[in-house]
Formats: sequence, C-alpha cells, structure tokens
Amino acid sequence: MTKKIKMRSLLIGGFFTLLFVVLIAKVYWIQVVEASWLTSKAKELWEEDKVLAPVRGSILDRNDKVLAVDATAYTVSLNPEIINSYHDLEDITQGLADILKDSDETRDELEAKIREKGTKKRNDGTFLVNVEIKNEGWKISKDKADQVKELIASIQNKLDVKSKENIGIYISEDKKRYYPGETLASHILGYTNKEGKAALGLELSMDDILKGVPGMMNYETDAKGVELPDAKVTYKPAEDGKNVRLTIDKNIQYYIESALAKVNEEWHPKSLTAIAVDPHTMEILGMANVPTFNPNSYWTIDNQEDFKNNAVASRYEPGSTFKIVTLAATVQEGLFKPEDKYQSGAIRVEDRELHDHNRVGWGKITYLEGLKRSSNVAFVKLGYEMLGEDKLRSYINKFGFDEKTNIDMPGEVSGLIDMKYPTEYATATYGQGKVVVTAIQQTAAYGAIANGGMMMWPHIVKDILDPKTNQVIQSFEPKEVRQVVTPQTAKQVGEYLEQVVSDQNIGTGKLAYIDGYRVAGKTGTANVVLPGDRTYATDQWLVSFIGYAPVEDPKILLTLIADQPDLGGNYHLGGQVLGPAFKDIVTQSLQYMGVASNKQPKVETKQANTLTMPDLVESTLQSAQDKAKELNLKLDVFGSGNQVIEQFPKAGTEITTAQRIYVSVQPYDELPVPNFKGRSLRDALEACSFLRLDCQTTGEGYVVDQSVSGEGDSRSVTLQLQPLSETAAASPTPTPSNAAKAKTNAKDNSSKSDSASKEKSAKPAE
Repeated sequence: MTKKIKMRSLLIGGFFTLLFVVLIAKVYWIQVVEASWLTSKAKELWEEDKVLAPVRGSILDRNDKVLAVDATAYTVSLNPEIINSYHDLEDITQGLADILKDSDETRDELEAKIREKGTKKRNDGTFLVNVEIKNEGWKISKDKADQVKELIASIQNKLDVKSKENIGIYISEDKKRYYPGETLASHILGYTNKEGKAALGLELSMDDILKGVPGMMNYETDAKGVELPDAKVTYKPAEDGKNVRLTIDKNIQYYIESALAKVNEEWHPKSLTAIAVDPHTMEILGMANVPTFNPNSYWTIDNQEDFKNNAVASRYEPGSTFKIVTLAATVQEGLFKPEDKYQSGAIRVEDRELHDHNRVGWGKITYLEGLKRSSNVAFVKLGYEMLGEDKLRSYINKFGFDEKTNIDMPGEVSGLIDMKYPTEYATATYGQGKVVVTAIQQTAAYGAIANGGMMMWPHIVKDILDPKTNQVIQSFEPKEVRQVVTPQTAKQVGEYLEQVVSDQNIGTGKLAYIDGYRVAGKTGTANVVLPGDRTYATDQWLVSFIGYAPVEDPKILLTLIADQPDLGGNYHLGGQVLGPAFKDIVTQSLQYMGVASNKQPKVETKQANTLTMPDLVESTLQSAQDKAKELNLKLDVFGSGNQVIEQFPKAGTEITTAQRIYVSVQPYDELPVPNFKGRSLRDALEACSFLRLDCQTTGEGYVVDQSVSGEGDSRSVTLQLQPLSETAAASPTPTPSNAAKAKTNAKDNSSKSDSASKEKSAKPAE
C-alpha cells in the first residue's frame, strides 16, 4: 500500500515537474525567441490607422462664383435582419422607391432592387446587417435624406415603436461633388463619380491639383478599439485640394446656354456648340454644347456622345467661315481689290465645275459684293488663281489649322489639312473638301484678326488658389503664338467682315446686326458629309456663324455651330438659325461688361482720383461708412447687420473715386434681391455680380422694371431698361402696371421685328 502511494506520488510529481519545464520553455520561447515578432503583431492590434480625407478644391468662375464644390451628402443602407424581424419590407420598399427614383429606371425595377437588398443573406443563410442601395440611395441630397427620415418616422409610428428604435434603414453622412449651376458649363467642368473619382472635363484634367493629399492619424487602442489614455498619437493632417479659378464668366455662360436652348427648341439640330472669348487674351468667357447633361446626376445619361465637348473634340468641314483665311491672305498680299469685278455663278478647275450656292450667280459683281453674298467663285479666284497653292497652304498653317491650339482642356483633337490636287486647293478656299477643323481652331483664327493680327493661346484656367487664404499660387497669363497678318491687314479684314453684317440688303450675316454696336462676322453653310461613302448630303447642312464686337475695340468674339438643323430642305434658311442667337448673346454680354453703345450720349465727367481699395471686411458697418465718406467713395450696403462680411472691389485693388463700392453685412444666401429700379445698367450689373445673381437685360438705359426667378444659387433676375429720356417722360418711378405695359409693348415690337426679319431673309442666305 505504501509502495503504491509512493509510486503515485512520484508519477504526479513527475507530471507536474514536466509540465513546469514545458511552461518555462514556452515562456522562454515567447519572451526571447519570438519576442520581436509578437511585439510587432501586438502593435498591429493596439494601433489604429485612420486615413484623413482631404477636401477637394472648388472650381470658380472669373468672379469667384462657385461652379463645383464638395458638399455634404447622405447614403441610404438597409439592415435585412431587422427588416425581416419587423416584417416591414413592403412599406420600406414602396416608400424608398417614391423618394429615390430619379433616373430612367422604372418604378417596378427600383422596387425589385430595394426588395432584393432588403432580403439579402450570407452564404450560411442568415440575413446581412448592412446593405447599401446603389446607385439611387448613394450620396443623395439633404432634401431626399430628410424625406427618408420622415419615412422612418412614419414606419416607426405604424409599428408602434419608439423613435429611437431601429427599423432597418440607416442614413450615413458622406461627401459628394456638387454643381450648383446643374447643367451650366457641364462640358467644361465634367464630373466626379460617386466613388469620388474624376471622370470628365476639368475635374479630370485638373485632378492632381483639385484632389489634395490624404492625411493620417495613428493611435493606440485597447482590444475593443477604444483609444488608450496617454497613448502615443502620430498625426499628419490632410492637405486640401487647391481651388481653380477659370476664365469663364458665369453670367455670359448663362446667356450662351439660354440662347442655345432657344435655337434647339426652334430648329432641332443634331448638336449645337458655342465658344465665347476675349480676343485680346483668348480667355474663354463661355463654352457650351447641346445636348447637355447635369453632372449632379450624370448616371441618367444613356448616350455617351452627350458627354462629348464638341468645342474641342469634334472636327467638321467649316464651309464659308473658313473664307477668313483666303480673305486675310489676299488682303495681306495686296491681291484683294474690293471694287474689281468677276463673273459669279460657276468656275471650272481642271475637270470639275465649282458653283456658288446660287448656281446661276448674280452676274458680274465686285469682290466685296462677293464677300457679302458669300460667293464661292470669288474665293476660288482669290485663293486658288491669285494666291496660289503654296501660299494658300502657308496661310492655312499660319492660322493654326495644321496643329492643335493646346487649349488647357482635355480631349482636344487637331484639324486635318490634306490638299493634294488642284480641285482640293480650290474647294479649300471656301472651307470644304480636304479642310477639316475644330471649333476652337476657328475661334483662335478669328481671334487673331480681332486682335490686330496676333494669334493668342486659348485658355480657360486663370489661377490656382490657396483654399484657406484665397491667395493666388499660380497664374496663367495670356500667351502670344504668332503674328499671322499685320495690324493694318487685320483692321481692313475686320471692316470688310463688318459689311457682311451691316449690309441689310445682301449681307449674309444681317440677322446678327446689333443696333448701336459695330459687328464683324461671317456665316457658313456647309453640306454634311455622309458616313460610309463620303459623299455630300443634299438636304443636311452644318450652319455656323463667327463674329466679334465692337469692331473698333473687340470685347467678345463668339463662335456658333449648328449641326444639321431642321431647315426643311431649304438651305436658304441657314442664316436665320444662328444670327439671332449671336445678337442676343453679344448684346447682353456687351451691356453686362459695361461697353457703351454708339447710340448712348457721351457724358463729360470730371477726372477721378485713383486710390487703393481699403480692407473693410470684418470692420463694423459704421466704420466702413466712415471710411467710405473719408475717401469720397459711394458705398452700397446689402443686408441687415453690423459687421461687413464681403466687399467689392477686393482690398488692394486700384480704384477711382467715381467707382461704386459694395459691401454685404449678411451671408449671400440670406440676402434678398434688392430693388434695382432707377439704377444705370452698369450699376445694376455690378450689383448683380456682387450678389452672385444671374442677370438678363432687355433694352438700354436705366432699370424701370425687374422680375426674379429661382432660389438660392440658382436665382436670376431680368431687368427691363429704358433710355433716360423715356424714363423722365414717364413718372419718376414707373408703376407696376406701366412697367408691365412697357414690357408687353417691347415684346410686341420685338415680335413684329422678328417677323419682318424672317420675311426679308427669305432670299438665299448663302
């Protein structure tokens, strides 16, 4: 018995001894042999890395109006586990379908998608707990998020549960790219997709500047992820993206898009393109295409061609607008004799007969008349017979049609110049055949004539700005490309092109005439080349108009192109398509820019003193008023408050004592639209620009009536103006009824004028 007890004790002791040896060995292995590996693994568990996302830079117009900005968004997701425990799937499905439907997807398809998300399971058959609704419920607006919250409350009420009870719908806060102008400048801006990736336009080409650099925060946590007290924290802040200021003007962009919408409604072209520039700098003031799209809901567009910026990414046979090359070249070479005569109608080049658009011609006419009537024969004689093939090609190259303009926008293509045979050189003189160009090339060529013969680099990015200080980091100044013709030649060509518009009898551009401003321009109506067999269609045309004003000192140059408008088979109507649109856009733009018409009386003014604009921001309203009075400045105050929030002009700007100063004492989105009655056009437009209002005008002189439409950043105001003499003849402050009557009369007169113009233009346009 004693022996058995001893043996058992020995076995038990041996077992515990062995166990103790194994434990010591294991501790040694862990603490010595694998210490470094385990420590690194522990740190991975203790340490939490958090990526800090930067704010994407904003895109602004030349006056700092926001065109693209990061905004708060919301994402809707479902918890199938909770939904199916409450059996409220159908209420959620129908309610969310009502709120989230905004695409071409049918209601039944959306309901099926939400129902599928609300019943989604894991591989083991259990319900998932978080399923996002893409795309409809991803990064939605605050308005829709509020509607979802109301739906949650109504379902909670129906289920008779507490307001804090989760019924299976989640709303999480996120960021998305927001375009306050919606379709405004969409082809310029492009968009970022719902994953935050730049996908098109300047968003894509300027992505490295806009996106910023992510930051990082590293800290130690316990097993549950709670940050440990006194833990070491490593913090690298995110570097927000830079702001990009463009050369475009939001108001001019609005004028362009409004006019194109009217053309599209009346003539139903396949597409429309417009480019407006300052010809002295070739800064793009506006650029638009139809069809257009809303970058806030880019996914609703089915036809990918709608995303294409035809202003830089499409080629076309220009037709008669290309005659500017032949005209400028022959004027430069001393070959264009405006009063010399030729036989119009047809001309033979080798074995081919080339015709005017009026095949029988107009008899023997002068070359100047040939220009006004847009005679092809005149330009074959000038460019092919007089100038010759080599010089013609040389001038085509000088005007930049053999290369890209290198505009700072993505997707630019080059023109194609490929003349080999005499007939191809002959047709090139009037812009058909082996001459294929882009809208931006044409714009740059006309810009050279408007700018005294000096071709400039077209560009759309003006500055890169620090997002915190708004200070300029990098500027993109105008660049000279080459002197194409002499200033004397450019001036002479401009005066010839002016007669194309001003001659109301035979000028093909007569519908672009603007009373009070000198306009130079040229029309184009080119047969469209059919795909496949490369023959010309007999009933489809590409219509264009390019012009600038005022001729004596051009402030705006505008290119307009309509691809295959519905002319009912009558190309004579081509001149009616774009002339009125040019007139509308340029008239509004010149008035907005404060360019006086030659009908306005000249008023002698005293020489104003120049001074530097003081910084009034954050000062009290009283001190701002005292400062303005001290400097003899006119101060306009907008809003109700005691502290200046914004000012115009900006501090440090050189101004004169005759200039009006604007300050706001309330945020822009809280400011009501002021009463502009009695203000001059310039004062009213300056105030509109300061208040970030889109502004349209009718008439000239002083504001007698106004109307407001839209809300928030989309507000626009229409101002009706009358000359001072007419305003004085009426009551000092027109009553609403009188103003409305004047507006009606103006509209009636305009309608009569339009009808008369259409009757006159029944003659062949080109």
